[in-house]
Amino acid sequence: MPRRLRLLLFLVVFWMTVIACGLGAPAEPASIQPSQPAAEEPSALPTGTPGLPPASPTFAPTQAAPAPAILESRRLTLELPVQIRAGDGDTIRMTLEVDDLGNVTPTAQIGGNQVQGQVVQIPNLYETHNILAEARLDLAGAQVTPVETVSEPLGPGRSVTFFWSIRITEPGTYKGVAWLYMRYIPKNGGPEQRETIAAQLFEIEGVSLFGLKVGPARWLGLAGSFFGSVLGFPFLEDILRWLLKRRK
Repeated sequence: MPRRLRLLLFLVVFWMTVIACGLGAPAEPASIQPSQPAAEEPSALPTGTPGLPPASPTFAPTQAAPAPAILESRRLTLELPVQIRAGDGDTIRMTLEVDDLGNVTPTAQIGGNQVQGQVVQIPNLYETHNILAEARLDLAGAQVTPVETVSEPLGPGRSVTFFWSIRITEPGTYKGVAWLYMRYIPKNGGPEQRETIAAQLFEIEGVSLFGLKVGPARWLGLAGSFFGSVLGFPFLEDILRWLLKRRK
C-alpha cells in the first residue's frame, strides 16, 4: 500500500512538473506569412490586351491646325491690238479686278483691239500681309516700255491696271507673254513670298501698206495725201478750163 502511494505521489509530482515547465516556456513566435500586395487602385488608362504591356495613352493636340486662307476670285483682262502697222506704236493694258461676272472669261474685240481674260484665285491675306501685284510684258522683236517689272499695291475690292507702250518696226507675227505675280509681305516683319498667278499668251500681227517696207510705204502715203489735197482744191476745174482756153 505505501508503495502504491509513493508511486501515485511520484506521478502527481511529475505531472505537475511537466505542466509547470509547459506554462513557463516562451511561446513560439507565430509563423510570419508573406504579406500580400495591397490591391492597386484601378487605373484610368486602358490596360490593353492581357499579357501585353498597356498601351500608351493618346492625347488630343492642344492647338488646332490653322485654317487655310480664303481664296478671293478676281478677273484678269488683257487688252491689246490685233494688228499694228510697221513703224507705228500702240498700247497694251492689263487689268486685275474683282470678279463680278460669275467666273465669265471675256474674249472680244473692241475698236480693233482684242480683249482676252481669265479668272484667277488670290489668297485673302489682307489683314496679315501687304500684297503687291507685279506685272511684266515680254514681246520679242518689239520695243516695250517699261521693260522692267512694275508693281501696284492691292487691297480688298481694289482694281489695278498696268500699261505698256509697244512699237513694231518690221512686218511679221510677234508672240508675247503677259506675266502677273503676287508678293506677300507679312506685317509682322517675317519673310516675304512671291507667287506666279498667270502667264497670258498673245500674238500681234505687224503689217505694212501693200507689202512695202516702212520707208517706201510712208513716202507713198505722203504722195497720196498730196495729190488728194490738190484734186480737192476749190475751183481747180475752172482753172484748168481757163488754162486750156488760153493755150488755144
